[in-house]
Amino acid sequence: MTLRWAVAAAIALLALGGGYALVLAQVSGERGIAPTASSADIDVRGIEVDVRADSGMEARDEAWKQAQREAWKRVGGPAINDSQLSGMVSAIVIQRERIGPKRYVATLGVTFDRQRAGRFLGGATSARSSAPMLVIPVTVSGGAFTSFEVRNPWQRAWADFNPGTSRIDYVRPSGSGGDSLLLNYGQSGRRSRAWWRTTLDQFGAADALVPIAHLRHQFPGGPISGTFTARYGPDSTFLESFELEANGPGDLPEMLGEAVQRMDRIFEEALVSGKLQPDPTLRLGGSGEVDPALARLIEIGRAIQRRDAAASAAAASASELPTGTTPTAQPTQAAAVVRAYAVQFSTPDPMTFDSTLSTMRQVPGVRGLAVTSTAMGGTSVMSVSYGGDLSALAAALRERGFAVREGNNALAISR
Repeated sequence: MTLRWAVAAAIALLALGGGYALVLAQVSGERGIAPTASSADIDVRGIEVDVRADSGMEARDEAWKQAQREAWKRVGGPAINDSQLSGMVSAIVIQRERIGPKRYVATLGVTFDRQRAGRFLGGATSARSSAPMLVIPVTVSGGAFTSFEVRNPWQRAWADFNPGTSRIDYVRPSGSGGDSLLLNYGQSGRRSRAWWRTTLDQFGAADALVPIAHLRHQFPGGPISGTFTARYGPDSTFLESFELEANGPGDLPEMLGEAVQRMDRIFEEALVSGKLQPDPTLRLGGSGEVDPALARLIEIGRAIQRRDAAASAAAASASELPTGTTPTAQPTQAAAVVRAYAVQFSTPDPMTFDSTLSTMRQVPGVRGLAVTSTAMGGTSVMSVSYGGDLSALAAALRERGFAVREGNNALAISR
């Protein structure tokens, strides 16, 4: 018997250790790509250069000067000399390059300092006007849906994007640590507001944007076609879709960079047209306060219910009185004592979780509740403040279709 117990304990420890190793493997390693730029500087990408010189270094220097002049022309800058132009450049971004003994071929990006270049270009662009939006880039390739689980080109394209001049206030996670578990494709399609509130609160965002890149490789090393879809919000609302194509893996970063720019324009147009507004059901701050407009509507509805209930009760009392009698005032009943009870409830999925909480809040006498333990696919626990005894609460829940088991100052309910 002792040997059997020892073997069982060893198996349990191995199982726990294996689960810990699995979770550790899911969050460890090189997963995150930190955003490389987030300023109001003027960013110009996709400048092609091809320069020959006496050496590779001389060819590169001349190519960078050409890229600066081309970028300045693209932003509509006036004619100035190379010395002034170099003084306004804050960064040269190498998107792709090939260096030979006497030749330099590359695709470059040029970033101009907004403060120094603004006096030549007419000042800064309009300020951001959107609420903070959490970006969850999703890649679909080979039947796999990935977000931050592994490093991928679509995630890198969003990390390289400079949103400083955009009207959208992007919240771009790096994807490191627990981000790979929390921000996945499953989260992008989740409908539970409770889950979304928790996720958005961790990143300080008001709503979410889900840019989806569906990449199809015709053959290894061959052309790559991409279908890009812009969605937003907990209901995965569709905004717009477009297609691009790259000649091969070497042109993929350029295609994805162009796709990010087009996505930004789609989100800005949706903001201007009034589509891109934070979902009001997600406006739950850390203090637990509901959005004031919703709170006002809820209070109006409850006031109407109380008025109708009082009118019905008065009519019923009047019909029960004998003819010729007048109603007499009844002594006011003592207020019910509010007690806190633990309620275990089955939560096979987020929809059942939300439904159970909503039904519990509607039970007469319930003054408040707080979820103390959440276990999707198992049993969650909440603490319920109720004005009455445990049996009355159990009876009220049975009337609403729950199977109820009573315990010591606690209930277990299920559908």
